[in-house]
Amino acid sequence: QVQLVESGGGLVQAGESLKLSCAASGRAFSSYAMGWFRQAPGKEREFVAAISWDSHITIYGDSVKGRFTISRDNTKNTGYLLMSSLTPEDTAVYYCAANDFYDNDYRSYSYWGRGTQVTVSS
Repeated sequence: QVQLVESGGGLVQAGESLKLSCAASGRAFSSYAMGWFRQAPGKEREFVAAISWDSHITIYGDSVKGRFTISRDNTKNTGYLLMSSLTPEDTAVYYCAANDFYDNDYRSYSYWGRGTQVTVSS
């Protein structure tokens, strides 16, 4: 099993940047793909980004493409999500997740963190 803990959320103004972290413990994090998802009140969980275990492949949701960057450091058992040019529409709880393969479908992921709140003011 893998335990995931997100951090780095907070309140920022539109146009600013924020970097989320996802610290993993338990079974070797480096053997898993990692994804970021978000969920706003009253909305379905939305795919943000995913990265393969070796960082060779990254994929992004259409709404964040060109603004967000996913990365990982397997030596630190940590994944990251750098969010730039934030807008109020990015306001949500952000979750990291781990899985055997990278995917944009949240139902594919086996392990989840508890989430971190990101609020973007206009």
